Amino acid sequence: MVNKEDFIERLEKVLDYYDLSASAFADKIGVQRSSISHLLSGRNNPSLDFIMRILHNFPEVELYWLLNGKGSFPAEVEEKGVSSTASNLFAGTEDENTEIDNQQSANEAPIDTISGPVQKNEIARIVVFYKNGTFEEYKNSN
Repeated sequence: MVNKEDFIERLEKVLDYYDLSASAFADKIGVQRSSISHLLSGRNNPSLDFIMRILHNFPEVELYWLLNGKGSFPAEVEEKGVSSTASNLFAGTEDENTEIDNQQSANEAPIDTISGPVQKNEIARIVVFYKNGTFEEYKNSN
């Protein structure tokens, strides 16, 4: 559960950081000005939609920082709006994938020398199993 007083403090930090009044902030994220007023006064709790609008319009705001005060503000933002936290999750994967591809290529002979021309496999059917025990089956009509 979000501590309302702490959330208000963090929201005020966001407003100060961007040098926005409450009404300008409301306009920027597309909510009614009264919503901000009610949140800042402690009358209302933030909705999920409100939180998502902040995160969408202000990429330097991290979700966990905004809700719980954990993390940092402003977050480092890289090109194309990807936060440093998100980019760290994928760090090194490109090099690892390239290395795996290179190992596979070195160990494989050209396909046409083994079995002739490459034939494309076609999907015969797909079965989707749901957690409630039901399933759906899709068959290829070709």
